[in-house]
Amino acid sequence: MTRMRWFYQGMIALLLGFCLASPLKALDDFSFAVAGQDDDLKQLLRRASLLSTAVREKRTAPQDLIATARAEYAALVGALYAKGYYGPTVNVTVDGQEAANLSPLNASGRVGRIIVRVNPGARFRFGTARVAPLAPGTKLPDAFAAGQVAESPVMGDAAKAGVEGWRNVGHAKATLADQSITANHNRKTIAADLRLAPGPRLRFGDLRISGNRRTKTERIRAIAGLPTGETFDPAELDAAARRLRRTGTFRSVALTEGKVVEAGNTLPIDAAIVENKRRRLGVGLELSSQEGLTISTFWLHRNLFRGAEQLRFDLELAQIGGETQDGGSGLDTSLSFRFERPATFTPDTNLFLTGSLSRIDDPGFLSSSASLGGGVTHIFSERLEGELGLSYRTSEVTDDLGTRSFDLLSVPGELTWDNRDNALDATTGLYFSLGLEPFAAISGTEDGIRLTFDGRGYQAVGPVTLAGRVQVGALWGPEVETAPQDFLFFAGGGGTVRGQPFQALGVDLTDDLMVGGRSFLGLQGEVRGKVTETIGLVGFVDSGYIGSESFIDGSGEWISGAGIGLRYDTGLGPIRVDLGVPVNGTPDDAPAVQLYIGIGQAF
Repeated sequence: MTRMRWFYQGMIALLLGFCLASPLKALDDFSFAVAGQDDDLKQLLRRASLLSTAVREKRTAPQDLIATARAEYAALVGALYAKGYYGPTVNVTVDGQEAANLSPLNASGRVGRIIVRVNPGARFRFGTARVAPLAPGTKLPDAFAAGQVAESPVMGDAAKAGVEGWRNVGHAKATLADQSITANHNRKTIAADLRLAPGPRLRFGDLRISGNRRTKTERIRAIAGLPTGETFDPAELDAAARRLRRTGTFRSVALTEGKVVEAGNTLPIDAAIVENKRRRLGVGLELSSQEGLTISTFWLHRNLFRGAEQLRFDLELAQIGGETQDGGSGLDTSLSFRFERPATFTPDTNLFLTGSLSRIDDPGFLSSSASLGGGVTHIFSERLEGELGLSYRTSEVTDDLGTRSFDLLSVPGELTWDNRDNALDATTGLYFSLGLEPFAAISGTEDGIRLTFDGRGYQAVGPVTLAGRVQVGALWGPEVETAPQDFLFFAGGGGTVRGQPFQALGVDLTDDLMVGGRSFLGLQGEVRGKVTETIGLVGFVDSGYIGSESFIDGSGEWISGAGIGLRYDTGLGPIRVDLGVPVNGTPDDAPAVQLYIGIGQAF
């Protein structure tokens, strides 16, 4: 019995010893050496090194280390080929043995030392660089030429450019048929000879659609606008996919070329689509210390009549708790709708119908209005689109001049260019919007033209983004005393001059009577910097000009404001908090500081 007790006690002690003993170190030393003086190449090879990554991530189990060491050769040689080094020497030793001679299945319980030595050798250049046959107009990479460094990706780029050249002229099935790549180690040159097989010139065949449940197949064909029967063009294929995506009806769109060429050298196109949810609801909030709280919401119905039509209603409640004409607690309200039918008249032309009801209770006037209109939107390119419509508008305005009614028939037009990288938080690019609205007065005022312009530019300089905005407004025809107040311009507030009270600047007809102006110029500048990945700081300066004449002739007045802001990036767009103070032209009773809170950048 005593012996059995000793046996069990010994087994327990042995097990405890295994459990409590410190784990055996899997790697004592790792060294990585590259011959030569090229520091950039050394950094490149260290980034490409699988062993360096494994050691950094502490993946040092013996079996894993040996498997990684055996794969190290290919990783480093591939990185060297990519930079034009075709005669390198790579040695990887594990405890003094070349890793290529080891088997990971026979790994011992311990790896003590790994040494990687790389001698890149000489850099090779192209002796011959040829792709044939080439389609007319094909442009090969400048780096694919005799005398240039023979980096391996350049050869792939040259082959791709050759194939794309044939595809651009209708040869959709062009391929790389053969390649001969020979290294001359004595001359340190590479002879690259790439042979292409253009195949036949093809025409677009049928558009074969799958995945649509509610959307009518014939409407999908009309929206895509694929030129069936015409010569194949990859740009037309991309354009058809973009037209389908921008309707918002489809969650995903994939257009792929058929694998088999059909009779008459036609190539069918397969369209695999996934439809989006039919309804969507959105809400937005914005707060200003003087303008009050703005709550906006929209309801969107996609694919209303099974033809990718959209119907959207927007409701906005603004100036909640803000200042009104009589100093009370008025409320701005607006309700609008927009119906849009894509691919009307042409695949790039949409038909729209709009209507709105609004009541504006601003410090300078009280206005109630209703409008109804329609028109077309044409997409000229990915960046440029235009809109032209016809609208009827009736309104009643009460201001210091009394109560007046207006009935107008107008032809609003707008042209928009946008190449920003991100509409909510741009760091590069330009945005321009030019609006022109001729109107005929049925009653209440004179005929005229209203012009608006909004230009924005963004430039990233390291972690800092410089942003600028120019706004211009002009009204020709009615004088300030007879024009509808909501056709005139004011300056001050979050949209024009931060730090100044809302609509602080207009045109003074008398000491106690201010109306809007017929000309407006707004200038805004920001410096945006990142503190962390999610937090940013902003400094801004804004200025605004209002004049009584239609042209900006200098006879009007200026106001300015400046301040700082905080941004918090939510991933969908930044939350904005700005504090602004007046700089010049401030009314006597204006608050010293203005607060603005919203979603998205100020512009």
